[in-house]
Amino acid sequence: MSKSVSERFDLSGKVAIVTGGSRGLGLEMCKAFAACGANVVIASRKAEPCEEAARAITEVTGIECVGVAFHAGSWGDADRLVDFAYDKFGHVDVLVNNAGMSPLYESLTSVTEELYDKVMQVNLRGPFRLSSLVGERMAAGNGGSIINVSSTAAVQPTPNELPYATAKAGLNALTLGLARAFGPKVRANCIMPGPFLTDISKAWDMEAFNERAQLMPLQRGGEPDEVVGAALYFASDASSFTTGAVLKIDGGSAWTPG
Repeated sequence: MSKSVSERFDLSGKVAIVTGGSRGLGLEMCKAFAACGANVVIASRKAEPCEEAARAITEVTGIECVGVAFHAGSWGDADRLVDFAYDKFGHVDVLVNNAGMSPLYESLTSVTEELYDKVMQVNLRGPFRLSSLVGERMAAGNGGSIINVSSTAAVQPTPNELPYATAKAGLNALTLGLARAFGPKVRANCIMPGPFLTDISKAWDMEAFNERAQLMPLQRGGEPDEVVGAALYFASDASSFTTGAVLKIDGGSAWTPG
């Protein structure tokens, strides 16, 4: 018997880990997962914002969420986070590799080895380690869903974000490799956002951005909660026959000239 639409998107009894979950797109995903019934482990660099977000979401939804400090570029922290989640809830059904960073620099030759390595560690090495640990347990258990959060920079890189774009291109490739490594019980997919108006956008020159946005089909930046549809799709049984996919959510900006 086929499931109803509401049953396909239901996450009751599921457990999700969301890195970079205390703000921006990650926080919107955490709210949505809990609203659909999932316990959420909110992981980010500072414990206090994660704990505050977990308390707020639990108060609204009645679903237990927990916050934990996690450095996305630390190999050992990945092991610690996974152990924490399994000790707390006994299983993990959804992993969202959302944590990322893209430091500013003056020129390509001004990029230091330290900066380059840090960007790679947070944006690519961390997701590799977390996905390997969680994916192996999912495959040995009841399966699950891995969701990577990439960037349109992976396919349209600019000189201002080249190390970041390189790492995100690697994350796109990692997604397909994970789908093949852990199938058929584990699905791995990727959300590839374009310009979203999160707290990061407060540092943008909005006049210049709005001018450039007129070249985009939708002519605007995305609102943070507009990531929710894709996140719920990939996390739930609604995407039961989808794996190895990279989904642009960018207002059409990825293929916009210039």
